[in-house]
Amino acid sequence: MKILFVCLGNICRSPLAHGILQQRVEELGLDWTIDSAGTGSWHIGEEPDPRSVATAADRGLDITYQRARQFEKADFERFDLILTMDRSNYRNVIGMAKADHHRQKVKMTLDYLYPGKEMEVPDPYWDDDGFEQVYEMLAAAIDRLIEEHQPM
Repeated sequence: MKILFVCLGNICRSPLAHGILQQRVEELGLDWTIDSAGTGSWHIGEEPDPRSVATAADRGLDITYQRARQFEKADFERFDLILTMDRSNYRNVIGMAKADHHRQKVKMTLDYLYPGKEMEVPDPYWDDDGFEQVYEMLAAAIDRLIEEHQPM
């Protein structure tokens, strides 16, 4: 299984999701590939936001190895599942898809908790207090994702 998380700048939400799932996959011994990307290009090559790094570190996760990158069309071929954080990210990614089988790979992350409700993971960039809430939302969605996709 190859999973890509996508947010706007790839410095807040998607690095947290990447780190959470990476840790869970390693703990479970799953042969999954996890990555993250952003729809925007502002932060290419940068480490995750220090607030995301701190939120992850508080839970024993090190996400400092990650570097922001921009989503690209080739990601449709590289990944089995592309999980976006909000409707804007979803529209941007779907807009780059050239085939139905590519569009079928794209879901909103919180669909695992709230199927069909198009719930969004809020962008905590402008709210220092939002990182904890975002972490908890992502962790819950990722636990459900693993339940659904983990081989028996």
